[in-house]
Amino acid sequence: MPHYLVSGYLPDDFDPSTQDPAVADEIHAINREMIAADVRRFAGGLGSTHTLTAKPDGDVLVTDGPYLEAKEHVGGLWILECANLDEALMWAGKGMKACRMPIEVREIFFVPASDQA
Repeated sequence: MPHYLVSGYLPDDFDPSTQDPAVADEIHAINREMIAADVRRFAGGLGSTHTLTAKPDGDVLVTDGPYLEAKEHVGGLWILECANLDEALMWAGKGMKACRMPIEVREIFFVPASDQA
């Protein structure tokens, strides 16, 4: 079955200390529901960002924060295994209501390495 990345976006100025405790309860509830339905493969919130880019000399430059300026940032994610996109969108809709943030759904493409790799 296909896997989907379901990611939630927080505003750039998001302050977790202002979040209503009911939101966390709803997120835990949707996680329990996903586990009971056997669709959740991974879930987690995300911390600060570090971006790695190549320098002209081939070395790696590590910077704090996102490479591109954005008004929103990924705040958390689920990896779901669903029968199809419609099922993934149904779960994402429940997640959006629980998290109270915009949600994005992307199918994860997996191409196994050949025996020669």
